[in-house]
Amino acid sequence: MSSCDVVIVGAGPTGLMAARTLRAAGRSVRVLEARDRVGGRTWTGHIDGQMYEIGGQWVSPDQTALLDLLAELGKETYPRYRDGDSVYIAPDGTRTVYRGEMFPVGEDTQAEMERLIGMLDEMAARIGAEAPWDAEDAAELDSISFHHWLRQQSSDELACANIGMFIAGGMLTKPATAFSALQAVLMAASAGSFSHLVDDHFILDRRVVGGMQSVSEQLAADLGDGVIELNSPVRSISWTDEGVVVTADGTTVEAGHAIVAVPPNLYSRITYDPPLPRTQQIFHQHQSMGLVIKVHATYPTPFWREEGLSGTGFGAGRLVQEVYDNTNHGEEQGTLVGFISDVNAEAMWALDEEERKRTILEAIAEFHGPRALDPIVFYLSDFGSEEWTRGAYATSYDLGGLHRWGRFQNDPVGPIHFASSDIASLGYQHVDGAVRIGRDTAEKILGESGRD
Repeated sequence: MSSCDVVIVGAGPTGLMAARTLRAAGRSVRVLEARDRVGGRTWTGHIDGQMYEIGGQWVSPDQTALLDLLAELGKETYPRYRDGDSVYIAPDGTRTVYRGEMFPVGEDTQAEMERLIGMLDEMAARIGAEAPWDAEDAAELDSISFHHWLRQQSSDELACANIGMFIAGGMLTKPATAFSALQAVLMAASAGSFSHLVDDHFILDRRVVGGMQSVSEQLAADLGDGVIELNSPVRSISWTDEGVVVTADGTTVEAGHAIVAVPPNLYSRITYDPPLPRTQQIFHQHQSMGLVIKVHATYPTPFWREEGLSGTGFGAGRLVQEVYDNTNHGEEQGTLVGFISDVNAEAMWALDEEERKRTILEAIAEFHGPRALDPIVFYLSDFGSEEWTRGAYATSYDLGGLHRWGRFQNDPVGPIHFASSDIASLGYQHVDGAVRIGRDTAEKILGESGRD
């Protein structure tokens, strides 16, 4: 058995940032990671020689904790290509090329979309990301699905579908009937406003040269040898008020504190002795992942640019509801990335490989024409089948859960602290939130240690 001041479960950005903060304060740490790599839900892989961001990748201007870390590490970023026109696919399949921020819909629908965006901006500003459960109308907003809340506000079905897409398929990757209006407001507030989520120029602003996983890889390298143990899934945590004993495959670590830096849907993969308090036992069961397929398709050239297109496309209700130019820095070939969410993703995994590929490429071709049917590299990110993730992008509460249990989600249990972008406020479900909560959790432990 080895010993240290703090043992950390998970070598994603949260766990690594916590380890970095603790080491800088002179504390000894060990990081136990179930996978054979660091990075968690950030993963930069090579498929048939082509580099893909298999996991999270975007950096937006409001993600100041991540931007500060990138600067500290000397990491460069570059803007997503977005010059030219965008493409909108209407529910009836009509394709329209347009320029500007608003979808090319009828005047009445456009007015309704703008009104709904304004309402959600006001609610996000009023309720905030820090403690949405304390809002006067929290229980009311948490008891109705986002789908039904939108339709209480507007009878324009297309406006509701277009607005719902940005949170349901775009962020939480669940049907809008499966999460509450309060959860939607939290998602908007954590990004600064709902307008930010609607603005792809803002929320999908920049990428990291070399890929987002390289941030975790550099954090890990800076920790030095012998700190991180890969292929070491944690099986149990025994704890008292004085400390913890963490048992993983092949190793056991004794420490004064533990940080469980994995998504909440994985908390129950660990046996706790004594068991966690009943409130924790219950509300962990009400946080679940969504499901999304991230589609990568690379072509000899970014042909859409030749046609004056940015590569950006939207289509609420289409199989691929979003598509963007995702060409890597300095590459001549062109890459498109698309997203297939929730029930549509389930339908695709039910097909055989050949039919699945054909169906998805036909959906991309709705936006960019027949040249999109023939990529030189094609790959589908599937975090839903990842043993140590089990979904994407992040967990959210079921109806009624956020206002009931959100206030407890960051509470430690004795010497055990929980930390994840899934339970961050600002930067919720983004790498920025992982950086923030990793640092903040480490600082809480340092404060507790200072009082010992």
